Amino acid sequence: MTQERLSVRKIREILRLQGAGLSNRAIARACRISNSTVGEYLRRARAASLHWPLPEGLSEDELFQKLFPSSVSESVPGRPLPNWETVRDELKKKGVTLKLLWIEYRDRHPDGYGYTQFCDYYRKWAKTQSPSGRFPHQGGEELEVDYAGLAVSIVNPESGETRQAPVFVATFPASDYVYAEVQPSRELCHWINGHIRAFTFFGGLPKILRPDNPKTGVKSPNYYEPDLNPTYQEMAEYYQLAVLPARVRKPRDYPEILQIPNLRNKIQ
Repeated sequence: MTQERLSVRKIREILRLQGAGLSNRAIARACRISNSTVGEYLRRARAASLHWPLPEGLSEDELFQKLFPSSVSESVPGRPLPNWETVRDELKKKGVTLKLLWIEYRDRHPDGYGYTQFCDYYRKWAKTQSPSGRFPHQGGEELEVDYAGLAVSIVNPESGETRQAPVFVATFPASDYVYAEVQPSRELCHWINGHIRAFTFFGGLPKILRPDNPKTGVKSPNYYEPDLNPTYQEMAEYYQLAVLPARVRKPRDYPEILQIPNLRNKIQ
């Protein structure tokens, strides 16, 4: 099998997004995997007569067994392979090379692959990953959400006390159509309700939400499987949306929405 093995949680997300009407390409972007991998898992789902919503009571183990029926060729691989995501992360460290990582791999698995095959497998895996860069935006497909960098000063008329209130902003990057509101705080209830009011304002739903990893909505930013706040995940499932957080330390993934002309005037 040429596609990478995914967690059952991500497999369920692929099926959910396909049931919500997203294309394979959009699902691949949302899940941070290759188009071929999405196609492979959807093919396996069709072969197993699985579709979203999944049968009630279907456990993760049962789902995996349906997608990957036990067979000698798949369940008992000849030699183990490392976690390529970990290998790529290690290669970012100063002084770390594929040769060094292969030596560590062979220390753990003396019967593992030779250096040449190890490198070949890594390069094949790397080619399946989504390249960095800008993506063309389709009208209405993607909604970017975040708290703006500026805050609004609110003065208590009775005490005269001044406090800073955050500004929730949602925008369609294809048209720069903006919704903004001042919120009492960045608590989860205001974050969720801000989305709902934005949907009402726009008069419809996007297919993809792209938050900039705020702690309110994304508990643990991660390139492949960001850990969403459970309430935020439930909201996405209720509205049948994909949540695609911007990659950490990748500013090209998420344009600065405060650069939109006249936005400051719109929220004052």
